[in-house]
Amino acid sequence: MSSIADPVAATPLSDSKAAAPAAPAIALPVAGERELRLDLFRGMALWLIFVDHLPTNILTWFTIRNYGFSDATEIFIFISGYTAAFVYGRAMLQAGFVVATARILRRVWQIYVAHVFLFTIFLAEISYVATRFENPLYSEEMGIMDFLKQPDVTIVQALLLRFRPVNMDVLPLYIVLMLFLPAILWLMKWRPDVTLGLSVLLYALTWQFDWYLTAYPGGFWIFNPFAWQLLFVFGAWCALGGAVRMSRILSSPVTLWICVAYLLFSFFVTLTWHIPQLSFLMPKRLEQWMYPITKTDLDVLRFAHFLALAALTVRFLPRDWPGLKSPWLRPLILCGQHSLEIFCLGIFLAFAGHFVLAEVAGGAFMHALVSLFGILIMWGVAWVISWYKHSADKDASKNKRTGGNADMAGGSV
Repeated sequence: MSSIADPVAATPLSDSKAAAPAAPAIALPVAGERELRLDLFRGMALWLIFVDHLPTNILTWFTIRNYGFSDATEIFIFISGYTAAFVYGRAMLQAGFVVATARILRRVWQIYVAHVFLFTIFLAEISYVATRFENPLYSEEMGIMDFLKQPDVTIVQALLLRFRPVNMDVLPLYIVLMLFLPAILWLMKWRPDVTLGLSVLLYALTWQFDWYLTAYPGGFWIFNPFAWQLLFVFGAWCALGGAVRMSRILSSPVTLWICVAYLLFSFFVTLTWHIPQLSFLMPKRLEQWMYPITKTDLDVLRFAHFLALAALTVRFLPRDWPGLKSPWLRPLILCGQHSLEIFCLGIFLAFAGHFVLAEVAGGAFMHALVSLFGILIMWGVAWVISWYKHSADKDASKNKRTGGNADMAGGSV
């Protein structure tokens, strides 16, 4: 039984003990291995994001945001950093900085095109529904009123990633983070721990000086890249040997009980949000220190909650867990392996579900039906994409290049 916290998860790039001082500062997993746990949890994050984007329903209570400080976004960004470093870190070590940077920028362009395409389709969907059913509230609720008033200006701002309708904030964040990936990997190759330290410093300075990116027509980015880069860089650091160096800490009983205690504490706090009658149990001084637990700037409490979940996951879900081969988990893994396409589809389906619940029926049964039907569509599309890439495209295997599978890095949003 092995986990990502065990040394078997990575091997040094040099086999010679005598050459150890000259070996790179980072270590990478064995080439050709696919970490199914990453695909599993990335697929789970996609499903959770879709359900959370729908109006509150029965399935909403199965998402992690109701039981702690963090949610599916933290899972998504961490895995994005991990997989991107896994793929392009190897390319940088083997092919050099220039070649790796070119591949990263190519992937950034692909994600940017996907964002623009999603933006166009999403606007068309909302505009059609609002016009067809003569309900301007859809345009206002989805945040596209400014587009309808000034389409020329708004389109330019959208291309600059400054204007985004509701639920379209994750891809711009990922585009910005990927743009800085070459510099991150170059620093990781030199000193991975120093790189993580610089990321923590930037995070602290962001909180101290209130750094943020502005949005159009007003306000700021929902996910502040200056803060969320910490989770992305931490994922990259774990992929390039950090998880191995933390193996003793992760396997410690003290770490286990600290994580369990913190998760229970966060569960109790969130319980007071859903049951106001319990709010008297929260000390006022604790509330003053703790609130607001902001998502925009990745509050420390949210980051710590994710770390606790991740530590327990790698402890109790080993890399060779037989359940990863189970057909019951195959839908999640398939969605995780093609997450760029499935994420875009999920945004489209979330508004379609919102429309059905508003215009047809909004009962508990319909809520559950819409959620389950949307998940089935996401699974079906992921299966078709997988079939096409592995069966219909006869030349897929011939076109593989050194540096890994783009689905692993770019497929993560």
